[in-house]
Amino acid sequence: MSFTGINESDVDRMYLTLKKEAEDGGYRLNPDVDFTKNLIRGLLKNEQRYGYRACPCRLASGRAAEDLDIVCPCDYRDMDINDFDACYCALYVSDAIAQGGKTVSSVPERRPPRSDRGKRTAVHTISTGPVPALPLPVWRCRVCGYLCAREQPPGICPICKVTKDRFERFI
Repeated sequence: MSFTGINESDVDRMYLTLKKEAEDGGYRLNPDVDFTKNLIRGLLKNEQRYGYRACPCRLASGRAAEDLDIVCPCDYRDMDINDFDACYCALYVSDAIAQGGKTVSSVPERRPPRSDRGKRTAVHTISTGPVPALPLPVWRCRVCGYLCAREQPPGICPICKVTKDRFERFI
């Protein structure tokens, strides 16, 4: 894979930034630094191509609104780590993998087919009665599940650091 135009100092800088952000948020990057930096090269290449850091292991459309679910960190990261100890591209891994107790294995694709994207199913809750009227809307981060009640979603998720376009109205 060719990464023409990717500056290695940018790769190193992004590696350190992602590592710090991941650890601050309770996540771990893949301990194979060469593998991880290769993924970072792919993220940077996709940022050059599309203007956003689409997952390097998925085919991006080139339209940000269609690809929000695969902008790193993707909407599927936490589910993948919980179920398979790594996200789809294995940039983010569980503590067990980060500490060498497990190895990365194949992670199945969770992203729905193009024809089903945008058809998000309603969030199902168990309730004993009607939802009370709230003074503010509740916003949910599609990446980590963080909830907040305010007029607009936060500019940056305080948990996983994604931008406000990754929030959806929850209630």
